[in-house]
Amino acid sequence: MRILITAGPTREYLDDVRYLSNASSGQMGYALAHSAIQAGHEVALVSGPVRLPPPEGCEIYHVETTDEMYAQCETLFPECDGVIGTAAVCDYRIKTRKPGKIAKTGEAITLELVETIDVLAELGTQKGHRWVIGFALESQDARFNAVRKLYSKKCDAIVLNGVNAIGSTENYVEVIDQSQETVATYSGEKSQVAESLISWVQAHIAGK
Repeated sequence: MRILITAGPTREYLDDVRYLSNASSGQMGYALAHSAIQAGHEVALVSGPVRLPPPEGCEIYHVETTDEMYAQCETLFPECDGVIGTAAVCDYRIKTRKPGKIAKTGEAITLELVETIDVLAELGTQKGHRWVIGFALESQDARFNAVRKLYSKKCDAIVLNGVNAIGSTENYVEVIDQSQETVATYSGEKSQVAESLISWVQAHIAGK
């Protein structure tokens, strides 16, 4: 198979210096890319800014903003069999990016934010015969929100994990499929979890 994987955070600039982002390390996505390659698959990895070397043997595409990530994925997806979306994209961007650097004035400032494009949901609308696996990092009403994302993003399955996964070398995940049931759970080093997830995708999603 040829698998598209997104990883890491995105950045949304407020001005030419400052940006909104998050603490995603990209470890889970990079581990999945490595495991997929080890399993004999081709991988196109679209990565936000992280401090990780790309897995040997994968195609790597570096992006920064959410729009850049979507544009790159939209280009690559038609030639792939499926996508695994682990990237922690920014949900909001400033409505109008300020040129230069916003100066301090001693007063409070108000920033108007608008939602960014939902990369995985957009790919889900274009999936056709391809499969889509999403990741949901939730802190409240975790299962409800994961199932909501499963359908809103047109995923074949969604992997639920918690905020403790951010920056950690370990992870605990639940795989929820179209039945809305947890069909698998994996825990341990992210490399081990990634290997198990790739095996599950091969057996239950890609083989259909």
